[in-house]
Amino acid sequence: MPTATKRIAIIGAGMAGLAAAYDLNRAGHAVTIYEAAPGVGGLAAGFRAPHWDWTLEKFYHHWFASDNHMLGLIDELGWRDQVLFPRPYTAIYFDGKFYPFDSITSNMPLFLLRHYPLLDVARFALAGVFLRFSSNWKPLEQHTAADWTRRYFGPRIYDLFWRPMLVGKFGEENYKTVNMAWLWARLHARTTRLGTFTGGFQAFLDKLADLLRARGVEIRLGAAVTGIRRTDAPLPGGGSLVVETAAGAETYDAVISTSSPALMAKLAPDLPASYAGSLQALKSMGAVVLVISLTQQLTNYYWHNLPKEAGFPFLAMVEHTNFLGPEHYGGDHIIYCGDYLNPDHEYFSLSKEQLLERFLPALSRFNPAFDRSWVKETWLWKTAYAQPVPGLNHSQNIPPLQTPVPGLYFASMSQVYPWDRGTNFAVEIGRKVAGMVMEDFGSKVSD
Repeated sequence: MPTATKRIAIIGAGMAGLAAAYDLNRAGHAVTIYEAAPGVGGLAAGFRAPHWDWTLEKFYHHWFASDNHMLGLIDELGWRDQVLFPRPYTAIYFDGKFYPFDSITSNMPLFLLRHYPLLDVARFALAGVFLRFSSNWKPLEQHTAADWTRRYFGPRIYDLFWRPMLVGKFGEENYKTVNMAWLWARLHARTTRLGTFTGGFQAFLDKLADLLRARGVEIRLGAAVTGIRRTDAPLPGGGSLVVETAAGAETYDAVISTSSPALMAKLAPDLPASYAGSLQALKSMGAVVLVISLTQQLTNYYWHNLPKEAGFPFLAMVEHTNFLGPEHYGGDHIIYCGDYLNPDHEYFSLSKEQLLERFLPALSRFNPAFDRSWVKETWLWKTAYAQPVPGLNHSQNIPPLQTPVPGLYFASMSQVYPWDRGTNFAVEIGRKVAGMVMEDFGSKVSD
């Protein structure tokens, strides 16, 4: 147990903030979480129609079997029996048709043998095995993913697979700048097995939040933080950092922000120009997702990878109820139509009705029998901060978790590099920053 309880504020009730609160609370500290939204979860949060039994993620989410930080936390909580790993199927679009595609090492080589020269298949296999089994990612960040994959996989495989992926994730203006370590991380760690929690991600997040509340953590919902500043003046209750909201200001011994880098730079004016500049220099893509409930099944696949040059108005079509059955959603068949876009893209200004009109014509390409009478309801979700854009030698550009302001810490998805954003690495970075706070206070987790 710590020699003295410290008051710690956490900005954001996403997975990183909840994980940090879990460890800090067990170390005996008084933790308050500030969350601008009406519920916990951040980008992993879900929603539920009145006739559904389960919640649905606003932005499509799943766990991989290799997500040891997330699954390890669930094991600690004793909730592993509520984790599900169904067997969904993925499809790749090629020459006007969809083909099964599970992973870089499974049926993709067979697909290539039918359509490409043997040399291309051999290069694909060798380069794929190297990325899958090599752990030395650091040299890869000196090369762009576009250049590396074109060179080692060959131009035909690059045009088939890697260029569409990079353009889809980062856009025409960014895809040539993304470094190869980012792609290595996706291929090195991810599995074909995909998991979720009974009741949906929101069920897990709410259960964790309830546990934290029962243990004394205060979670303030609908409480947007407007400023974080340092003070040297004596304050009631001690502490040297002030957290400001519309409801007033309170002081804390330490503050952890899990916001976007741009918001962090805005909230904390006491940050030195060099650190604030490193935050503002981090690039990211936003995301727009239209969720559509249908009366009928659209396809037999879960995930559809869609090349932008094929003319689809979105990056991915994900038929969620081919992963988790429609019986959890009142018999509805649910699809996501999603895209990563610059925050100034036109889609961010369109309503769900306008986007539906843009997207509907494309659905008949998945199933010629599709009719708009199948559409029951739609939901539109947008975020300006969804996918960090890691450039060359990105490891040198990541701001440290401990800021130059004493007691102020920053932990975001832009700092989990070379790994990609997701709840698994949110747990890792949340617990890592909590460990730094505990070390600074000379405390430790107590069971």
